[in-house]
Amino acid sequence: MESDAGLKSAIDAAAISGAVAMLGGSEGIRYARAFGERSLGGEAMREDDLFQIASMTKAIVSAAALQLVEQGKLALDAPLDALLPDLANPQVIEGFDEDGSVRLRPAKRAITLRHLLTHTSGFGYEFMSADMVRARGPAGSPPPGSKAALLSPLLFDPGEKWEYGISTDWAGLAVEAASGQRLDAYIAEHIAAPLGMVDTHFNPDAASRARAAALYIRNQGALAPMPIEIGGGANVEVLSGGGGLYSTAPDYMRFLRMLLRGGELDGARILTAETVALMGENHVDDLRAGRMESVVPALAGEFDMFPDQDTRWSLAFLINPQVGPHGRAAGALSWAGIANCYYWLDPANDVAGVLMTQLLPFGDPGVLGALGALERMAYRRD
Repeated sequence: MESDAGLKSAIDAAAISGAVAMLGGSEGIRYARAFGERSLGGEAMREDDLFQIASMTKAIVSAAALQLVEQGKLALDAPLDALLPDLANPQVIEGFDEDGSVRLRPAKRAITLRHLLTHTSGFGYEFMSADMVRARGPAGSPPPGSKAALLSPLLFDPGEKWEYGISTDWAGLAVEAASGQRLDAYIAEHIAAPLGMVDTHFNPDAASRARAAALYIRNQGALAPMPIEIGGGANVEVLSGGGGLYSTAPDYMRFLRMLLRGGELDGARILTAETVALMGENHVDDLRAGRMESVVPALAGEFDMFPDQDTRWSLAFLINPQVGPHGRAAGALSWAGIANCYYWLDPANDVAGVLMTQLLPFGDPGVLGALGALERMAYRRD
């Protein structure tokens, strides 16, 4: 691997507390380095430090759901009503009356697992949708981690649009219902333990938390501590399949390398090669995916990783249909976590990259600059 001077320069320019960057391929890790500090003025960051990976959880939960599809316990296109009665008779927001009350109508079709995994279910995120906030009414939003927080009307009929949201939280509930296991136990037994992902947990113990990178929010350029748990904390009613995991760069790279190897790593087969291929294909036809709005700029700004491309969505990932500006191939797969954690998976070039930070709001220009530098390094464009 060439010098990482360009990456170090970009991370320095990002003015963050610390980061971990990693590159790998099917045969192993090719580059790994920790930068800065675990917390401002604290210990130096280490390569195996723990991060709240937030929406990077989604790909792992999608893999769990697809394991159950392989076993015949879930189906991509069957209505989920019987398995998840709360999804029966979904209602779509049709508008609002003058007094602010929401007008609803029955959805045209049932919600399926495919809708959930592709973010075409009609569910959104409240921090991205003013209509979802308005639909809550005077009572406001239920606490994060509660079942009530997931009980929301749809923004559109299932299958008709792409909208990022709580769909993978519902997919996590489908995993629980189909497997008979709580989501943390299922992930531990069927994905994390077989892959040797020793630091990937919904509720890390005290020793692990001592290695957790501190979360910050950038406020007028300065970093302020933001001591929140993105997944809702330890005593939640519902584990967040959409954002509740803690993990490390080495652990997440093991997950990505498993996918590069067609579902197997170090003798542990997680998915069939056919399922891995299916997982990476376009499942939204000609719907544009990946562009996100925001109504809470402290959490996230408007975001579009490839504004000049007609990006699509697979059963877990964003798909760039053209070569990326920093080197990744057409058809590469990627996504991120709200605390400015990012990854990409490029099967055509046998490359995977991970950049972990802990910073809000999402889409920080400095961190995105560092991500571009890491990608250019991976393809020797630095």
